[in-house]
Amino acid sequence: MPERGEVWQADFGITQKVRPALVIGIPYSDNDRALIGVIPQSTAIRGSQFEIAIPIRFLSEGAFLVQGIQALPPKYFLRRLGVLSPEQLRSVEAVLLRWLGIPAR
Repeated sequence: MPERGEVWQADFGITQKVRPALVIGIPYSDNDRALIGVIPQSTAIRGSQFEIAIPIRFLSEGAFLVQGIQALPPKYFLRRLGVLSPEQLRSVEAVLLRWLGIPAR
């Protein structure tokens, strides 16, 4: 089961194809829908304030697209690519909070 902070190759369907995704959601329980929150990674960078480029050895050059956050069922996760460090994860969280208008802690 994908866990928060891991990067997985995920199938986003025909419109977005298979691409790396950062697991940002927490585990769901029996009463929740079986969905996992992710932020996709893209190599098509626009320079947006809501893109966060993190150099990671197991990914092509690109950025996590915070505005592209979505939820996927577990069956769409194909393989684990690696895991972000706590510092790298915090940097993605900071951009996500800014996009959502939530003040930093």
